[in-house]
Amino acid sequence: MDIKRSSGVLLHITSLPGSYGIGTLGDEAFHFARQLQKGGQSYWQVLPFTPVSPVFEYSPYASKSTFAGNFLLISLDKLKKKWFEIDIKPFVFKEDNFVNFDEVVKHKVPVLKEAADLFFKTVKDDDIKAYEFFCKESKYWLDDYALFSALAEHFKTDYWLDWEKPIAMRRPEAIKKWREKLKSNIDFYKFVQYLFFIQWSELKEYCNSLGIKLIGDIPIYITFEGADAWVHPEIFQLDKKSGKPESVSGVPPDYFSVTGQRWGNPLYEWRDDKNKLNKATMEWWANRIQHLNRFVDLVRIDHFRALESYWSIPANEVTAVKGKWVKGPGIAFFKALKKKLGDLPLIAEDLGEITPEVEKLRDDVNLPGMKVLQFAFDFSNDNYYLPHNYKNRNIIVYTGTHDNNTTNGWFYGSEIDDKMRQYILDYIDSTNFRDFHWQFIKLAYSSVANLVIIPAQDVLGYGEEFRMNRPGTVTNNWKWKLKYNSFTDDLMSKLKHTAEMYSRLNMDKNQK
Repeated sequence: MDIKRSSGVLLHITSLPGSYGIGTLGDEAFHFARQLQKGGQSYWQVLPFTPVSPVFEYSPYASKSTFAGNFLLISLDKLKKKWFEIDIKPFVFKEDNFVNFDEVVKHKVPVLKEAADLFFKTVKDDDIKAYEFFCKESKYWLDDYALFSALAEHFKTDYWLDWEKPIAMRRPEAIKKWREKLKSNIDFYKFVQYLFFIQWSELKEYCNSLGIKLIGDIPIYITFEGADAWVHPEIFQLDKKSGKPESVSGVPPDYFSVTGQRWGNPLYEWRDDKNKLNKATMEWWANRIQHLNRFVDLVRIDHFRALESYWSIPANEVTAVKGKWVKGPGIAFFKALKKKLGDLPLIAEDLGEITPEVEKLRDDVNLPGMKVLQFAFDFSNDNYYLPHNYKNRNIIVYTGTHDNNTTNGWFYGSEIDDKMRQYILDYIDSTNFRDFHWQFIKLAYSSVANLVIIPAQDVLGYGEEFRMNRPGTVTNNWKWKLKYNSFTDDLMSKLKHTAEMYSRLNMDKNQK
């Protein structure tokens, strides 16, 4: 995959300064795209935009569907302009830097349900035809997702094994019965998916017209409490009797955790009885990547290393200590994908415990890997992440990711000491303890990497209180949000100057 020397910004849609307590696909997203263009940027990276759940504290990496869109991101203002005047009751949200997801759900879902009722009662034939075309085109996932969501609402749980057994086991007569019984709610879930993908497609088209490409994100694993495991149990390692996972995902003990991390996701059934790739698993994965490729320009595969080998933990273990490494699908996975989909615009998130075998798989498929500057400093001049050790240009450099502290939070905080701070300044040939985020951005920009992505918080110079996620913790993550006019024209001018200085300027014909 050919990525020209360029740069971009990492900012999730929820972190945009939305009018109703959360960032949306409305005017704020289009404004941010224009600001990126003014800043000479070529890429906008987002986190997974699939549905989120209070069960998992609204994490975008724990969704009930790998295909559906997060309808909390729908712009109500755009919806009003497109079809009809909706009675939106006043939303009482503080204009602060954090999303209150519970309040957003409480206020937004009733409005969307009212919009669905109005849509089916009042819109014109052309709009109904467009909606029906979307449903037909999306049938490979939409019908099952909408039924699952309606059932989860009816039974008050996403844990489908707790539903009535006939529908939990997807018996045909039960599916027919519940489709009829929950038709109104099923139609609602289909309608909001229609809205989401209309608005997302409009945003992507606009970004591309500005010379900005979108980078999406695929979590390697899915949650058991979702439509994918309910609809496709044959692609997961589930106990035949109970239907529960036999083994679950995680990572082994390491420097950061003596017990490792037990994520608890079901593991894939990669191979069949003849030790060949499981056709059902590969078909699902191909559909997954093909689906996302319609809505973004590049796809980051989270926890890429699991495709070479993954940590398998017996489901009855409470920690990751007694897991073991199991070979993943490897190069056969990518050959099968390429045969079905052609070119693979993928990025390998090759962070964590990376072996020569993982590196070989990444390079054999010619995928760009990732380098994170916050990982580069350990008083060792041969550190894998130090810019002078980069062996090729086919990489993407980050100051930090959504899982890291902000750059200023990391540099000025308690994660490193004064000795390390001085070592870092010596490396970048600086004596200036002020505005460290800009020094770090310039270090990334000056590297040989084809692409540099900077988290929005680092462009703004924010501290630790505005980080997006703290791995290993459950609460108070994913909530950070911009205030209006944070990305000012002056800031974008400075970013553009930096991009131009290091030959990363967006040179699209539409660049102003």
